[in-house]
Amino acid sequence: MNQRDRAPMGRGIARIGLILSLLFGLIAVGAGYWQVVRASELSRAADNPLVIAAARDLVRGRILDRTGLVLATSKRDTNGEPYRTYADRSLAPLIGYASPVYGTAGLERAYNAQLSGLGSANSLDDLLYKLAPSRRQGDELTLSLSLKLQEAAVKALGADRGAVVMLDPRTGRVLAMASTPVFDASAIANPVTAQAAFNRTSAAAGQPFLDRATMGRYVPGSVFKIVTSVAALGSGAINASTSYSQQPAAEQTGLLVSGFRIHDGHHDFTGSQALDYDQAIEVSCNLYFALTGLRTGGAALADWAGRLGFGAPIPFDLPTASSQVTNGGGSFGGGFSDAVELANAAYGQAETLVTPLQMALVAASVANSGILMKPELVTGIAGPNGNQTIAPEVWRTVMTPAVAGTIGNAMRLAVESNWGRIFTSGAAIPGILTAGKTGTAQIGGSAEPNSWFIGYAPANDPKVAIAVIVEQGGHGSARAAPIAGSLMSLWLKTLNP
Repeated sequence: MNQRDRAPMGRGIARIGLILSLLFGLIAVGAGYWQVVRASELSRAADNPLVIAAARDLVRGRILDRTGLVLATSKRDTNGEPYRTYADRSLAPLIGYASPVYGTAGLERAYNAQLSGLGSANSLDDLLYKLAPSRRQGDELTLSLSLKLQEAAVKALGADRGAVVMLDPRTGRVLAMASTPVFDASAIANPVTAQAAFNRTSAAAGQPFLDRATMGRYVPGSVFKIVTSVAALGSGAINASTSYSQQPAAEQTGLLVSGFRIHDGHHDFTGSQALDYDQAIEVSCNLYFALTGLRTGGAALADWAGRLGFGAPIPFDLPTASSQVTNGGGSFGGGFSDAVELANAAYGQAETLVTPLQMALVAASVANSGILMKPELVTGIAGPNGNQTIAPEVWRTVMTPAVAGTIGNAMRLAVESNWGRIFTSGAAIPGILTAGKTGTAQIGGSAEPNSWFIGYAPANDPKVAIAVIVEQGGHGSARAAPIAGSLMSLWLKTLNP
C-alpha cells in the first residue's frame, strides 16, 4: 500500500473518531442535564416509581387550613401500615385522596413528593430516602383555605351540581374552592373500604371526581360581559358614556347582525332610553354588549381575554382547564367565524366557555385595580429541612386602574342600585358595599339555564372576590347571587381573622 492509499484511510478514521467524540459528548451533556439539572424535579415527579414505592410505607405529612385545622392526616391499620383520613367531605374534589389501591388525586397528587418527604433540594438525599423511606417523614402543607368557609360553600350548593371559588384579590390566595357533588375520600384512602368506595363514586351521578372549580368548563352568560368590558374599555373602543341609538328599538324587534336577529328582553323601566355603559351593566343588556363586541372586534376581545388567562391553563397548584372566547379556526379576527358569533360571544353565549376559577380571577382583577395576582392554595411547606413560605406573586397587569375603576363602579351599581337589585337579588351584604354581576347562561334545549354570579366586597376596599356557578340553577339571581352574598358576608363578618 503506497502513501496515497494510506492518507484517505487515515482521514476517514480521524473523521469517525471525531464523530464518536461528538456523540459521546452529547450523551455526557444529556446525562448531566437529566441527572443534575433536572434530577431534583424528576425525583419528585408523581409518576416516578420510586416516589410511589416510597409513599406506600411512610406517614404522609399533614395538610392544614389557614388557621391550623387539620384537613388531612394519617392513621395506621391493624398491620401497622399508614393510611389517609380527611376532615370533611367538602374537601374531597380539591384535596383528592392518597390510596394504596388507587394512587393519588387532587392536591395529594400535585404535592405527592413533598407529602412523601421528598422535599429536599439535595438529589442524593432524595435518592437515599426513596431507597430507605423510614429515614424521613412527609412534609406538612399549610393552605390558604378556610375549612369553615369551605364547608359553608358546599352546604350552600346543597344537592345542586356547581362550584364556588373565593379568593383574596390582593394576594390571589384561595379562601374556598368548593365543587359538588362531593365524595368520601377517607373511604377511598382506607384499604379496607377502598374498592367499594371507589366503585360507588365512579358510578355516582354528577361525576363527583370532577373538580368543577378548576376543570369544569361552562357557558358563562352575562358574567362574561365583564371580560368584554375589560376589552372594550381597555382598548378604547368605548367609554363610560358610550350608548347605541339602535339599542332601544332593537329590544322590541331584535338586533339584526349579518342576517341573524339577536333578541333581548325589553326593560320597561328604561323606556326608549339609549343605555350608557353603567346602565347596560345594571340591567344586563345583551344588545348593548353585542354591539360593543362588534365595535371592539374579535382580535381585541381575544387578546384582552388572554391577558385575563383565557386560552391556556391557569398556573395553579392543581391542573386547570383552559377557558376560551371561541373554539377558534375562524377568519373574522381572534378566531371567530363571523360577526354573528362575535356578537353572541360578547354577552357570554356562542362558543365561549369558562372555568369558575377563571371567572373568580376576572372579578379579582377588577377588585385589585387591574393587577391580577397568581392564584395560590399552598402557602407553606414545613419539614425536617426547614420551613418554606410561599409569598403572593403578581401574575400580570391586565388593565389600568382607571379602567378597573369604571368597571368596578358599574358592578357596584349592578348590586346596590335600584335597577341593579332587580337582577342581583341576594348578592348585597347588609352594611357592606358589594360589587358584582349575575349571569343566566342558556345551555340549549329545555334545560334550565346555569346560574352565575361573580363579584367582590367591600366594593370600596376589596378583601374577597367570588365566582359561583349552579348548574341548571335558573337565573343568576335565583341561586348564584344569594349564595355569593351569604358566603362573602360569612367571611367578612365572622370568619376573616
